[in-house]
Amino acid sequence: MEIVVNLDVMMARRKISSNELAERVGITPANLSILKTGKAKAIRFSTLMALCRELDCQPGDLLSYRE
Repeated sequence: MEIVVNLDVMMARRKISSNELAERVGITPANLSILKTGKAKAIRFSTLMALCRELDCQPGDLLSYRE
C-alpha cells in the first residue's frame, strides 16, 4: 500500500517547470523534487493548498492511493 504522487503529471499538463512552480508555491526546488519523486514522508496542508492553487487542481489530482 502506498500513496502515489502525481505532481509531475499535473506539471506536464499545465506546462510549468519545477523552478517556476517552486517559486510560485514558496518552497525550494529541492523540496519540490522530493515531493515529485514520491520520497516525501509528509506534506503540509499549506503546501498542498498552494500546489492546488498554482496548478488549478484538486488534492486528489496530485495524490492517489495504491494497494
